[in-house]
Amino acid sequence: MQEQNNKKNTNGRDFVLGSLIGGLVGAVVALLFAPKSGRELRDELNSNSGEWKEKANEWKDVAYEKGGDWKNRAVESSSQLSRNVSEKSQILSEKVKDSTRNIQNKVKNFRNSDEEEAERAAQEVAEAIEEAAKELERQQDSTTSTKL
Repeated sequence: MQEQNNKKNTNGRDFVLGSLIGGLVGAVVALLFAPKSGRELRDELNSNSGEWKEKANEWKDVAYEKGGDWKNRAVESSSQLSRNVSEKSQILSEKVKDSTRNIQNKVKNFRNSDEEEAERAAQEVAEAIEEAAKELERQQDSTTSTKL
């Protein structure tokens, strides 16, 4: 993403510089081909050179200002992107932790339910054994009383 911003900044800067250079070259060519004498042309070039220098400096300042603005935008965008990625990764991390806790709780509950079922089954077996023992005692008592 930052690489694309750098490309855009470079392309914009190249365009501005190309426009400035093209304007200057066009102005010089126009003056050179203007129908004036050499002395008039030189005098005009000397008088206009100060203006051109001022305009070139103004354009340079504007280009630096715009370049600084673009740089600040790129820095701001990349920091915002970084914050967004950080927030999303924290949210994702929390979701993963929550899911892990839920799975661990389900496994624990499943194990507990297996243990509870095993305890119930063991109790049922113990009750069945007690009933069988009582029934056996009753049968023995009835057998002994019949023998007497």
